[in-house]
Amino acid sequence: MKAPDFWHTDAFPARLLEPVGLLYGMATRRRLARGGAGLRLPIPVIRVGNLTAGGAGKTPVAMAVMEILLSRSVSAHFLSRGHGGTLQGPVQVDPDLHGAEDVGDEPLLLAKMAPCWIARDRAAGARAAVGAGAQALVMDDGHQNPALAVDLSLVVVDGGYGFGNRRLIPAGPLREPIAPGLRRADAVVILGEDTADIARWIPKGKPALAAHLEPGPEAANLVGRRVVAFAGIGRPGKFFATLRQIGARVVAQHPFADHYPYAETDIQPILDEAYDLGALPVTTAKDAVRLPADQRPQVDVLGVRAAFEAPDLFAELIADHLAPKALPAPG
Repeated sequence: MKAPDFWHTDAFPARLLEPVGLLYGMATRRRLARGGAGLRLPIPVIRVGNLTAGGAGKTPVAMAVMEILLSRSVSAHFLSRGHGGTLQGPVQVDPDLHGAEDVGDEPLLLAKMAPCWIARDRAAGARAAVGAGAQALVMDDGHQNPALAVDLSLVVVDGGYGFGNRRLIPAGPLREPIAPGLRRADAVVILGEDTADIARWIPKGKPALAAHLEPGPEAANLVGRRVVAFAGIGRPGKFFATLRQIGARVVAQHPFADHYPYAETDIQPILDEAYDLGALPVTTAKDAVRLPADQRPQVDVLGVRAAFEAPDLFAELIADHLAPKALPAPG
C-alpha cells in the first residue's frame, strides 16, 4: 500500500474518513482487550513495533537489538508475521529456499543475521522458535498483537514524520490512538531528528532513545555518482534524501508502494533509464530481495543500520528488562 498524501495533512479526505478510522480504533481496542496478557514464554521476548502504518524503521531497530543479544552470547531468534508473503507458518526462513513472495521481504533480511521465523499466529511461531533452541525472541512488529507477553516493548517513531495527521487508518496512518499506544511501550525510539515534536507525546518518566539511520559501507561507492533511485518502502522519500546526504547525484527517482512485488517489466525501464543517463540504478536492501533474480545483480544496493546516540544506555535498557530471565553475561 502506498501511503496517501493526506495522511500528513488535515485535508478533506482525512476528515471524511475519520468515522471509519474511529471504527478501526475500536476494533483494535477490542482485540487488545480480548488478548489478555498473552502467552508467557520461558525466554525473554523483545517487541519492536510502531503506531503507524509502515516506514518508521522497525526492522533496523530490531536488528540493533539482535546485535546486542548476540554480543552477549544469547542465541536469539527473530519472529515476524511475514507481511507480503504467502506462507502462513510457522516456518523458519531459509534465504536459499524462500523468496519475498513466500515469507515477505523483511524476514529475508533478518534471516541473514539470525534465525528468523514467520507465523501469522505469533504464539505458534514463538513456540516453534523455543522448540528450535531460541534463548530469546525479537519480534519485528506486533505492538497491536496481544498474542505474546513481552519483557520489553519498544515503539519506534520516525522523527520527521511523527504520527502524520494523528488520525486512524484509513483517515491517517495510525494503527491505534497515540496515548494508549505509547503507554504500553517500555521505551520510545525516535529515529532521526525530532522535527515532528514527538517528545511532547511521550509520557513523563518513559525513556526516549534518540537514534538515526546510518548508511552502510557501500555508500562510499556512490559519492559523486549519478544514480537513478527507486524504493518500495513506507516512505521512499527518506531513501532518496539519504542518497543525497551521502553525496550521490540523484538524477531520477521512482517511488513504489511498500512491499511492492516487482516484476521484470517494472525494473527494465529503470535499468534502461539509468543506462541512458549514465547513472547507477540504486535501491534499498529491503527492495533488493524483491527484485527478479536476473535483474538483482544489475542494481546497486544501499543498506542502513540504526545507530543510537547513547548506545550504552540502549544496551543497559535491554539488559535491565531481561535480567529476570537470567541471560548469559557478556563475554
